[in-house]
Amino acid sequence: MFWWFERSGRYLRCETRFIGKGSYEFVMTQPDGTERVEHFTDAEAMTRRQEAAQRELADDGWTGPHGWNI
Repeated sequence: MFWWFERSGRYLRCETRFIGKGSYEFVMTQPDGTERVEHFTDAEAMTRRQEAAQRELADDGWTGPHGWNI
């Protein structure tokens, strides 16, 4: 699943990945292409992190999420 956030014409991408049984990743890709990957063994913990990241981005002036599920 992907989401994009926008601020001043720049875009940041968030992605959640199911890697395999009990393995998940939350990835944030900065406008410059830098990626930060966080690993989780619990889907609920990853969801909580995703929600916290969305609040942090909103507090920093990013709009969104914009995007879709694929």
